[in-house]
Amino acid sequence: MTTFDDRENAFEAKFAHDAEMNFKAEARRNRLVGLWAADLMGKTGDDADAYAREVIHADFEEAGHEDVVRKLVADLGSLAEEAVIRQKMDEFLLVAKGQIVSET
Repeated sequence: MTTFDDRENAFEAKFAHDAEMNFKAEARRNRLVGLWAADLMGKTGDDADAYAREVIHADFEEAGHEDVVRKLVADLGSLAEEAVIRQKMDEFLLVAKGQIVSET
């Protein structure tokens, strides 16, 4: 194997690792924002966990996170504005990434 092949394999492995970490961070962010939204709606315990799973599954409808935003906006109604939801999603993404880094 040549040095070029080694570098190519390393870049491919890094890309795959980064993609996996991003997927995990976004799923964890969706769980965290789902729990936050559940709290706003007065859900606790198993109901809050079930709602957080709904938010995670909503992210599989299309690429990007707009499907999650739409779900939260529809479900929360007047409890939180779209801008607040987007801000919370950004905050929870940072928290999720920090949690994942600390676990590895």
